[in-house]
Amino acid sequence: MKGFAIHRLIYLLVLSSLFCIDTVAQKPDTISGAVSETDISDRIETIAENTEAELDYSELIESLRYYRDHPLNLNYATRDELEDLIFLNDMQIFHLMAYRENYGLLVSIYELQGIDGFDQITIDKILPYVSVSQVKPPAKIPLKNALKYGRHQLIMRYQQVLQERNGFKDISDSAWIENPNSHYLGSPEKLYMKYGFRYGNKIRWGITAEKDPGEVFFINGIPDSIQKLAGDKLQNGFDFYSAHVSIHNIGHLKALTLGDYQLRFGQGLTMWGGLAFGKSSDAANVKRYGTGVTPYTSADENHFFRGAATTIQFSDFEFSAFYSNNKIDAALYASDTLDTDEGIITSLQETGYHRTVNEVLKKDAIAMEVMGGNINYRKNRLSIGVTGVVTQLDLPLGAPEQLYDRYTFKGDQNINGGVDYAYLLNKISLFGEVSMSKNGAIAQLHGLSAALHPRLSVSLLYRNYSPEFQNLFANGFSESNNYNERGFYSGLRFLLASRWSLSAYMDVFNYPWLRYRVNSPSGGNEGFVQVEHIASRDVNFNFRFKQQTKQINGNNELIGLDPLTTYRKSSFRFHINYRVSPSVRMANRAEYLIYQDNETHRGSGYLVFQDVHWRPASEKLTLFFRHALFDTDSYDERIYAYENDVLYAFSVPGYYYKGSKTAFMLKYNLFDKINIWARISHLWFTNQKSIGTGLDEIDGDQKTEVKVQVQIKL
Repeated sequence: MKGFAIHRLIYLLVLSSLFCIDTVAQKPDTISGAVSETDISDRIETIAENTEAELDYSELIESLRYYRDHPLNLNYATRDELEDLIFLNDMQIFHLMAYRENYGLLVSIYELQGIDGFDQITIDKILPYVSVSQVKPPAKIPLKNALKYGRHQLIMRYQQVLQERNGFKDISDSAWIENPNSHYLGSPEKLYMKYGFRYGNKIRWGITAEKDPGEVFFINGIPDSIQKLAGDKLQNGFDFYSAHVSIHNIGHLKALTLGDYQLRFGQGLTMWGGLAFGKSSDAANVKRYGTGVTPYTSADENHFFRGAATTIQFSDFEFSAFYSNNKIDAALYASDTLDTDEGIITSLQETGYHRTVNEVLKKDAIAMEVMGGNINYRKNRLSIGVTGVVTQLDLPLGAPEQLYDRYTFKGDQNINGGVDYAYLLNKISLFGEVSMSKNGAIAQLHGLSAALHPRLSVSLLYRNYSPEFQNLFANGFSESNNYNERGFYSGLRFLLASRWSLSAYMDVFNYPWLRYRVNSPSGGNEGFVQVEHIASRDVNFNFRFKQQTKQINGNNELIGLDPLTTYRKSSFRFHINYRVSPSVRMANRAEYLIYQDNETHRGSGYLVFQDVHWRPASEKLTLFFRHALFDTDSYDERIYAYENDVLYAFSVPGYYYKGSKTAFMLKYNLFDKINIWARISHLWFTNQKSIGTGLDEIDGDQKTEVKVQVQIKL
């Protein structure tokens, strides 16, 4: 790293320290919101580090967003509702419910300090989402009350990159017809609309619509010959629509959803739709809490079910059944030599983009029919579940071309079944799942979490996923996938002193079969250590070290195979949140990353940023500002950082090469029922002449994106 870069890094760190010292004398004000937001952003950053896709993370924190506006009453919260608070483990939930039963209702939120398992840091994380009240919610809900007191919400968003990308440059009709995939079909803006109605946790319905940049909204500007190539898949309006109607917790009916929905059972090996949190700074909390049937409200265009699903509860038993028939994106191959009239599936497409003729032809190319059910028994400390899923495609998946894909699913039907369990034994929580696919291959996961001392919690997790295991809907704990992986995870959380905590984990894993860019069995490990301190109601900070070691193909060929080389990424991070006044909260981060392998390649990089949140006493106006500096030797040293964004939008960029990024966001509350957001971000590279590749490439070293969003609540 060059000398001037080191000086700028030191300057920002010193500046952060001076701000920190100044804030200690400020008027006390809770920083719990910043503590929980940092925890959530850390978890989302971990997901972003392991995928190149642009994901919609809203489904992961949907419940938390609701509880921020409608705090969960701890006196009457059910176990399922407490599990929605991702910061609590099953031992804390059990002891809270036992406390209510033995000592009656909580009088104050501060009673949590006397409940076994609740330390100050955990309490600070849940404070923005909970309350304590003696008023019991009504057991029955007249329909007229639901319609009268329910809440409607409408969100409309516009966003666009201002610089022209290759796919939007002017092109003649003749050139476009000659090369149909050389130009985007639609306009450069991204449009998003979301309407929802909600009456507590009882009744919900809504619709979501989205158009990505480059997708068509009006087809009248496209040459007729291009329209003919795309066939009847080009239509006016949004590219994606999703809708649902959902009822929960009314009599024996625990859940009923018509339309689009998600399914999450057990530990995720048999059925877990959508995303899930994995390894995080909460190192001793790795157990999953299946939410069963939930409505689908995000804009991911392929990872959801469309049909009907329900859960009926009788005493200690829950019975769930589901059916889905959904069109999904796929690439097809047709040949006169095939038995089928239409061809085979060469690959399933998950990007959700339909910007060119080729991408449009892959849209909704096949029908996927999914049906099955779950039976769950839960009483006191014990929970046992059985899940079965049948998946039917209307065209077969073809045999893979690459050797590393030898065991991936092929054909048109798969069957998966699994058994999951959880048992709380004193201060030890046992959990796990065993799942089998139609070919007889098994994936299994077994874990243990224990409170060994009021200050010490540990977790152990063993997983063994056969290379032959096949499941399109598995999303259990893993480093990479729920097949071809074995591993052992150990994590701990130790309260060093009042408001000081240590979190650490070590995950050792290996892959029995080949993988992409890995031409032989391989292995690796990941280690993590973080010290966190809540210095006062105004200041909290953490220090973190993370190191990941894996094997990939080397550069020298030997008898047609590349010998493996081991690479190591080591990162060091300091992050601080602090208040400088009752209305101003700031955050700083400095992160340094080193990349090296056993072929002597070595690279490094750093990221530093300053955040400023301003919210005056009137709470009408909120401002957010970030300025980030970054400098990495290559893409391999990219560093991810969560950025504040408008509601239901997410920005988790990977910073790489050399430059700076500035983001400014304004939120204004108009007439108490209308919120308006305006956000602009500007990325500037100092050592690049272009940004992006292919049709997304920008000729130049700058990228500016604007977003405007309106929220109407009735």
